[in-house]
Amino acid sequence: MFGFRYLKTAPTQYVIHFQGGRKHRSGPGLAFFYFRPSSEIAVVPVSSADAPFIFNETTADFQPVSVQGQLTYRISDPEGVAQVLNYTILGAPDEYRSEDPDKLAQRLINRAHSFIRAEIQAMPLRAAIRGSQEVAVKALAALRSGDPQEGLGVEVLALAIHAIQPVPEMARALEAEAREATLRSADEAIYDRRNSAVEQERRIKENELNTEIAVEEKKRQIRETKAGADLAVETREQQVRESKLAGQIRLEAERRRLVAAKAENTRSEADAQAYAAAAALRPFSELDPHVMEMLAVQNLDPRRMVSLALKQIAENAGKIGNLNISPDLFETLMKDPS
Repeated sequence: MFGFRYLKTAPTQYVIHFQGGRKHRSGPGLAFFYFRPSSEIAVVPVSSADAPFIFNETTADFQPVSVQGQLTYRISDPEGVAQVLNYTILGAPDEYRSEDPDKLAQRLINRAHSFIRAEIQAMPLRAAIRGSQEVAVKALAALRSGDPQEGLGVEVLALAIHAIQPVPEMARALEAEAREATLRSADEAIYDRRNSAVEQERRIKENELNTEIAVEEKKRQIRETKAGADLAVETREQQVRESKLAGQIRLEAERRRLVAAKAENTRSEADAQAYAAAAALRPFSELDPHVMEMLAVQNLDPRRMVSLALKQIAENAGKIGNLNISPDLFETLMKDPS
């Protein structure tokens, strides 16, 4: 009433109260009465705000793309912003007199657009589609460097690019190419898997053959070792047999020498006995045979003497004319004297 009004603002609103053309008070979240006819009040929001954007650009290979993202900012110098843009309110804290508050976001988007355009125009289509994060980082760094947003007193908090999309025809072409590449990769993976299976089978066969070769080699070594052992045993047995045979030969030689020695001894003994007998009989050999016969019959049986007499008669048969011998004589000679 009477031109006095009451204003209450939130802590995220910076209030600048001009009265009579001079700044009367300023600060965030103020609440006060003021005289409407002589007062001008600017309310600058200092909370963070999001500004979504979407625009079309062309890549380095002349392919159109659409860029969609969001810019997050905060007014860091509300009094400086109030000097550049008109944040004067009509009555309520969010009822502005002009459209300048809405232009701040568009100015920031335009500035970001220039940096994003420079990055995209330097990239081919595929790199641009995959490099949204890289473009956002470089554009944000460019926004934060140099003059702080052309003296607006605004701090850029974040810049996010949600998507960089080609036109539908190019997207379908890229999808088809990627699909074909994926199918080729799948075919190559199947081929590699089959080739790997064949290679593994070949290795298994080689290992089996190597194992068989090693087993046969071991068997051959065993046979050679066994043959060597048998040969050594046979050689040893042959040496033993040769030793036995040599021993037998030496024994037989000893026996032969022994037999020869025995024969020599026997011959020497026989010679000695013959010499002794000859020496003993030599006196008798020099005697007259008739004397020997007379000496022999001295102690003989009468029948032997008769026999000797008959023998002498027979020797001198040519000198005898007739001789009569009775049977009684023969009967007497044939009787047993006992």
